[in-house]
Amino acid sequence: MSASSTGASRGTEAARDVERLRRLLGGEHTAWLLDRVRRRIELGRPLTGTVTLGRASADQRRGVERLLGRRAGTGASLSVSLDEVDAVLRSSGAAPDGLAAAVRQLTGDVTERAELAAAQSRAWAQAHQPLDDLLARRPELTPWRSWLDSTGLLRRLAGTPDAAGPLAADLLRVLDALPSPGVALGRLAATSTGDAHALDDGRPLATLALAAARVLGGSHPAGDGSAAGRRAAWAAVGVHRDELSSTVLCLGLPGGADSPTGRILAICREAGEPCVLTLRQVGPGQDRGDLGVGLGVVYLCENPIVLASAADELAGRTPPLVCVNGQPSAAVISLLAALAGQGARFAYHGDFDWGGIRIANGLRERIGWRPWRFDARSYQAALTTVTGGELVGRPVDAAWDPDLRPALEHHAIRVDEELVLAELINDLGAPHAW
Repeated sequence: MSASSTGASRGTEAARDVERLRRLLGGEHTAWLLDRVRRRIELGRPLTGTVTLGRASADQRRGVERLLGRRAGTGASLSVSLDEVDAVLRSSGAAPDGLAAAVRQLTGDVTERAELAAAQSRAWAQAHQPLDDLLARRPELTPWRSWLDSTGLLRRLAGTPDAAGPLAADLLRVLDALPSPGVALGRLAATSTGDAHALDDGRPLATLALAAARVLGGSHPAGDGSAAGRRAAWAAVGVHRDELSSTVLCLGLPGGADSPTGRILAICREAGEPCVLTLRQVGPGQDRGDLGVGLGVVYLCENPIVLASAADELAGRTPPLVCVNGQPSAAVISLLAALAGQGARFAYHGDFDWGGIRIANGLRERIGWRPWRFDARSYQAALTTVTGGELVGRPVDAAWDPDLRPALEHHAIRVDEELVLAELINDLGAPHAW
């Protein structure tokens, strides 16, 4: 017999075996048995023992009888020995390789759930690997990475490992650009991902990147859910919504006549009025001109009340004063960078609480400053004259004074800038020689 004839004969025989298998096990009345066996394979359980069908129909009972070649008993339930089924299939030639092979032949390949889970775990680990690599370069992001694991946020936002990979790659490009000396949110999105709206509120990438920005700014990755909180978190890493929404409040900056920004400052200084400048006016690349401070001192406060009180009480006698207004915006950082570039020095005061210290630490990393009544000695002195509130939150070291944290922890009292306004205004009325 030729090879081709032998092959054809074997093919015909195999087809007959498959047909016999379908008649024995592939009918609608044995479908329940097929489903039970397939589920056992998926769960990695052995195909031994018995399976039972409650309230079996007469047709289902006859289907099992045809399969086993014997009566299937009486009663409402129907029990079938998987060992017996396996033996019947092998001995009949319908499935020489046994019950498991028969199920795969009739229903398609079966992946064990443990194997599937292991494959999924490997795929997710691979999707997270770029973020793990990031920590080697940016250990300060460790709290954010741990939070991602605890919340499963990347999994929930991406849905599948295949979708998580590109999302993580975009995320890394965004985070590699942070903190920024000042960039619009849309521009950051466009240059990092090619999509100017990828960092819009509610987008998966924005949710992940914003959580990281909060950590870089010294906050919890979850944030408070408010629009103001999102703006502040982006601002803390030098990202602004646009050139007009990011502003800086200042008072007493001399300005000059050689640029529009300088002329605006000069007019406000002459009138003794506060001035609000946008990032468009003070950002990198803008024509800021000579801001008039030169090598002089610029006082920095955390809260607008200090600047407003100085305007009320000192009018045109106020030395240069800039309010960082909580987490410094891109406009604040840009103005201070411009002043520093022209030789200015800075004296800073903020709230004596953990949030105030975090703001001051972040600012100090960008702009060098000396404390202005903002050290452990000043805190102790303030407690002798004012009644502060309860100190709450997560403690943090003060980069400029190692004694400040222990003092705050010991007394557990916060002192807001509003409580020491008199001393601050006195200083501004008769500036120290720094």
